[in-house]
Amino acid sequence: MPAPLDADSVRRAPKVLLHDHLDGGLRPQTVLELADEAGYRALPAHDAEALGTWFREAADSGSLVRYLETFAHTVGVMQRPEAVRRVARECALDLAADGVVYAEVRMAPELVTAGGTPIEEAVEAILDGFAAGSTEAAAAGTPITVGTLLCAMRQEDRWEEVAGLVVRYRDAGVVGFDLAGPEIGFPPDRIPGAIALLDRAGAHRTVHAGEAAGVDSIRAALDGARAERLGHGVRIADEVPMEGPLGPLARRVLDEQVPLEVAPSSNVQTGAYPSIARHPVGRLHRLGFAVTVNTDNRLMSGVSVTSELTDVAAAHGWGWDDLQTVTERALAAAFTDDAERARLLDDVVRPGYAALRG
Repeated sequence: MPAPLDADSVRRAPKVLLHDHLDGGLRPQTVLELADEAGYRALPAHDAEALGTWFREAADSGSLVRYLETFAHTVGVMQRPEAVRRVARECALDLAADGVVYAEVRMAPELVTAGGTPIEEAVEAILDGFAAGSTEAAAAGTPITVGTLLCAMRQEDRWEEVAGLVVRYRDAGVVGFDLAGPEIGFPPDRIPGAIALLDRAGAHRTVHAGEAAGVDSIRAALDGARAERLGHGVRIADEVPMEGPLGPLARRVLDEQVPLEVAPSSNVQTGAYPSIARHPVGRLHRLGFAVTVNTDNRLMSGVSVTSELTDVAAAHGWGWDDLQTVTERALAAAFTDDAERARLLDDVVRPGYAALRG
């Protein structure tokens, strides 16, 4: 008999996560403790439960100003290398406890330099934290591999610096480059030198596109920045009518199997779609787009990989085959080497889902 497709069973399933922000996934208790250590006095609540509730409600308010304020607090308590290291360590442990076997977690290192931390030290703190958390998780019987994606902020001018760090640290755990921040007004080829640097080094890249902006943003990410994956990318659905032919860019994204790092709860929070049930993730998956399911910001959305997959499955009628498909798609799209991909697929993912099918 197959296991019921509920949260307890999905937690046991081996999962792959491609789109998760380090500064969007802190434990509320950690925010409190880091604020106390740093003398940060701006928090809106002073016990973990109330603070967690505030983050979710502020992110869910429909106000972009209030949503962005949530990150002011998490970034505000991460201005010291030891704080970054702790957050990264706990991230690896929390994902492993949720049954994630491979994750790529992203962070803009420039955001944690305001207190004087050199940007290289910020990157090394992230890598050290992920390594420590992964070692602890393996010792606890929940092994996880965590790769780091370094984000450049679209509205700032440090793209080439971040691209250089991607290349410099790629043998130490940095797996690729990302562009984050406002899509509108800041095209992904605005600083061509950064893209050229990545091209010369053969470095991986994913680009936030098709979240706040539409298909033009997706086209620019693919053609201007040569993105291998689309961060969110869900607005490709604008060219996927309920009936009739696909638009030209949607046909290209489908034919080329461009991976979509879809984060349904986050999209609902930011007002892109009214509910998970009315989110196009189910339609895109059914049509064969390379859909993966992700958390984006676990603290702000109050989600885990388990809850996101469970909720999407319930809303769109998915079974274990669908969950295995999106997991295998995510693994195929991961910025890892073929040997690690094959090991995870053959030794972890397929046996894990076979056991749940019964």
